[in-house]
Amino acid sequence: MTGTRMPADQRHFPVRVLGGPTALFEYGGLRFLTDPTFDAPRDYPVPGALLTKTAPASAAPADLGRIDVVLLSHDEHPDNLDDSGRALLADVALTLTTPGGGQRLGAGAKGLADWESTALDRPGGGTITVTGVPAIHGPGARENVEPFTGQVVGFVLTGEGLPTVYVSGDNASLDLVREIADRFGPVDTAILFAGAPRFPVLFGGAVIVLDSAQAAEAARILGARRVVPVHYDSWAHFTEGRDDLVAAFTEAGLLDRLDLGHRG
Repeated sequence: MTGTRMPADQRHFPVRVLGGPTALFEYGGLRFLTDPTFDAPRDYPVPGALLTKTAPASAAPADLGRIDVVLLSHDEHPDNLDDSGRALLADVALTLTTPGGGQRLGAGAKGLADWESTALDRPGGGTITVTGVPAIHGPGARENVEPFTGQVVGFVLTGEGLPTVYVSGDNASLDLVREIADRFGPVDTAILFAGAPRFPVLFGGAVIVLDSAQAAEAARILGARRVVPVHYDSWAHFTEGRDDLVAAFTEAGLLDRLDLGHRG
């Protein structure tokens, strides 16, 4: 266990939730953006399905100010990286993503394999360590899931005097959450992708990212002091939303850890 207790005002930095999987936060003097999705509502044809965006992001890229690092769980699905998000990457010095995504996205992108770390210089001195952590975008073993939904990565951020932050990406595996907790727990802030997305044509309609009850269980496993959920609104294939998250965390006795973030 590597988590270090610190005053709550230092652990609980603001997280600006922008809709879908997209959130902005400052950590150790650097500004991080998760899975950028800024297109207007529209349909995206994908093999075997149609993804429908139902609501716009609550801010445009031009309104966000400086972005130092994009944490991109994967580049292959438009509900995690859309056209506007791809355009934004050109103006960001570093995008951390999957090994395959690092190759596809080219200059400025770096792929992280499971448990691979990279050090980022902090403006005031010192470093932030970002570790790529495993994620599976569907039920079952990775070798059975990735041929259908592709490679996904999560991230853990650590640094001297900084809280431990976990960004799950599109992960559906609580077994992997246990592995991450064994290495990095307790976690100060967990940004958990939820929403219980399902497609009848995939895995018999099973969830391909955490549902609300699983998100609450992930919080318990991680010993998370705060959970900021994302990836539960703005898309038609997300089958659970805010009320489901509140109900699940209430049922688990963890409502005091649920932080719905600053919207807008």
